[in-house]
Amino acid sequence: MLGAAMMTILAAGTPANANSDIEAPGPNGPLRGTAILPNEATPVVLIIPGSGPTDRDGNSPLGVRAAPYRLLAEGLAGQGIGSVRIDKRGMFGSQAAVPDANAVTIGDYVRDTAAWVEAIRAQTGTECVWLLGHSEGGLVALAAAASVDHLCGLILVATAGRPLGEVLKEQLRANPANAPVLDAAYWAIDELSAGRHVEAASLPPELAPLFGPALQGFLISAFTLDPAELAGKSRLPMLILQGQRDLQVPVGDAERLKQAAPEATLIVLPDANHVLKQVNSDEREANVATYSATDLPLAPGVVDAIAGFVKSH
Repeated sequence: MLGAAMMTILAAGTPANANSDIEAPGPNGPLRGTAILPNEATPVVLIIPGSGPTDRDGNSPLGVRAAPYRLLAEGLAGQGIGSVRIDKRGMFGSQAAVPDANAVTIGDYVRDTAAWVEAIRAQTGTECVWLLGHSEGGLVALAAAASVDHLCGLILVATAGRPLGEVLKEQLRANPANAPVLDAAYWAIDELSAGRHVEAASLPPELAPLFGPALQGFLISAFTLDPAELAGKSRLPMLILQGQRDLQVPVGDAERLKQAAPEATLIVLPDANHVLKQVNSDEREANVATYSATDLPLAPGVVDAIAGFVKSH
């Protein structure tokens, strides 16, 4: 059990569905997040964020202001399900946890997940915690399932079903402007997938943001994992939730996860995209515009699918 100094205890009389600060111990300082706990007996979902500088609400300084995690947490609270959404180590409220947010691996995020699970159990008295991983967070959730105790189940949202190096190759190939650097990018991905660092200075400068030296330890840890293989080994209840309009993770990835884990529940929402917003056409520009739509609600079916799965187990 964690001591009171390691976490923020919700004050008595906190209104149901209110956002409250919560902490878990990090390596050098606290990991911080936001909890919504409708009541003491509620199931609790830990929302693990996606790639890059994504904050606890699902926003990013790179242009994402859709707040999908905050909206999801509020929607779940409306159905009597609690949640904790978090800032990753070294970023935003968790900046003090480590000096360098880039010097991280999937294994580090798994250890942080374990710390959060224990913090939630200590505060709420719940026996187990649901892990909801969005995008890259789904890979963290799958990796955590192999070693973290006291898990109720997994909810994989917009989660790749292939090693992330393969996904990155596909994303690079989809943009014709990347044609001159594709060979170099593929070589770097293959090297990192084999566990070998690459000399960043030998790559075209356009690739520096992707394969900088500070990022390579993380990329190796991510590229060497196969999400489908991890899914196949898990015996936890599993929901695979995928948007048909997702520009970053296609439905085929969700189907690969389901094939590896036949007992899992697969739900494909026809008009949901990667940030869980509603898109009614194949027009890329309209899809991308939802990433910065602060006032757009979640796509129909997102909250109901997750809440229904949690309640059924």
